[in-house]
Amino acid sequence: MNWTPLNDMNQLEAIKNASFETPQIIFKHSTRCNVSADAFRLMETSDLSAWYLDLLAFRAISNQIAEDFEVKHQSPQIIIIKNGKAIYNESHWRIKPEVIKNYLA
Repeated sequence: MNWTPLNDMNQLEAIKNASFETPQIIFKHSTRCNVSADAFRLMETSDLSAWYLDLLAFRAISNQIAEDFEVKHQSPQIIIIKNGKAIYNESHWRIKPEVIKNYLA
């Protein structure tokens, strides 16, 4: 897994803009949740690249993601952004790298 830390509100505009060239993956992670830890470990086994958001440290960014991309906040959560819009989001044990790859094809 190739993680890029998401820790600045200004990065959301960069993610949106980049999504017109390549779908962008955001992984929202709670560092105090066992389910989130399991999802993180599963994602670590993949060869994907994603933005990593520690939502406990950056809750305001998490809230802005929900608003900008019109997705309900969940944790853990995967959101795929393409052409400036969320085309997929999933949470908890339903986060599966093989499913995510299908949305990137």
